[in-house]
Amino acid sequence: MGKILEHHSKQLIGQAGVPVPKNGVAGTSEQAAKLCEQLGKPVVLKALVPVGKRGKAGAVKFADTAEEAREQAQILLNMTVSHFPVEQILVEEKLEIAKELYISITIDKNRQMPVIIASTEGGVEIETLAAEHPDKVVIEHVDPLYGLAGYKTKEIWSRLGLDDRLLLRAGEVTGKLYEAFLRYDCYLLEVNPLVITKAGELMAAATVMAVDDSAMFRQKELEGKVEVGSERAWRPLTELERQIIAVNDADYRGTARYTEMDGGEIGFMCGGGGGSLLSFDALVDLGGRPANYTETGGNPSEEKVYGLTRGILSKPGVKGLFVAHNITNNTQIDVMAKGIVRALAEMGVDPKTFPVVVREAGVNDTLGKQIFTEAGVEYYGEDVTICEAAATMLQRMRSAYPDLY
Repeated sequence: MGKILEHHSKQLIGQAGVPVPKNGVAGTSEQAAKLCEQLGKPVVLKALVPVGKRGKAGAVKFADTAEEAREQAQILLNMTVSHFPVEQILVEEKLEIAKELYISITIDKNRQMPVIIASTEGGVEIETLAAEHPDKVVIEHVDPLYGLAGYKTKEIWSRLGLDDRLLLRAGEVTGKLYEAFLRYDCYLLEVNPLVITKAGELMAAATVMAVDDSAMFRQKELEGKVEVGSERAWRPLTELERQIIAVNDADYRGTARYTEMDGGEIGFMCGGGGGSLLSFDALVDLGGRPANYTETGGNPSEEKVYGLTRGILSKPGVKGLFVAHNITNNTQIDVMAKGIVRALAEMGVDPKTFPVVVREAGVNDTLGKQIFTEAGVEYYGEDVTICEAAATMLQRMRSAYPDLY
């Protein structure tokens, strides 16, 4: 899942016909002041970072004048919100709010279909509201084969007490949001709050949008707007992490996920699921310091394994490589071997002096063993446990780098 920053999400739903406040993006306090002048009214300033609850973090400010906007913008630009430094600010007109509503569209994993959640209590955490006041929340699943009928959008809000012109308008906005949800392969599209202004208009005051980043190949309009891989990030992606995302996206076969860690000397590549956690914990428990946490599986191509291996080994300070997969990973071991051995050779890595320990089990592991051993890589099959292989990796590291271990 890739998150989209608020200025982009508002642009996209605005193009779909959903009313949004007039806004602009500022990278400096002077730009924020100028935008305030251009809007000619009080403004809201929001830190553009891919995290929620910015208001609670103090990352949402208000200003009545250009000078106040300049001062508040400078405060925001000096902030770091949940490890994300604020580099840009959304400056938009401050709405005169009469009432706040809530609407979101996401995917119900259990029923495998879109679900709309709506409430007349906006500006609050919907999970808490649904638990404490279920009568104030409407949940409506949408069968993707039949789509969202116009009468259903009105029915949602009628059940919450809206009527007359406001009912028609809320139904129309709901339909347009659902169209945008489908059009952009969204995983989540939330408006909180969807406000009723004192003039009686509906406006999307705050938006959250996240898309299925595996569908980016058909979403050319979203290029440069999606924080790919951001659902796994608790901080800005590093350059190496971005490179591995590009490696993964270049080929639909298999997966390549890479998370860089502070320090560490052992390059780490494993299969997904419990086996990967076991491998990682085994290294750490034995005193090893992994330089990254990497998962690959689902039968990746040789090119993907090659690119992933090059990425792992290119991090400064990496002095060894540990690779471990269980048979349940459903990956061709010979393909893994070709990709890893090719990367080692092209990068001039000599397994005799640079510790490389591989523990594999699965399809074509006999051929994989041959490829690894012919390249001088220490290889173990399923007769050796992952923990035992990790212990061997630590022995190799201690022998090669006695000053470090």
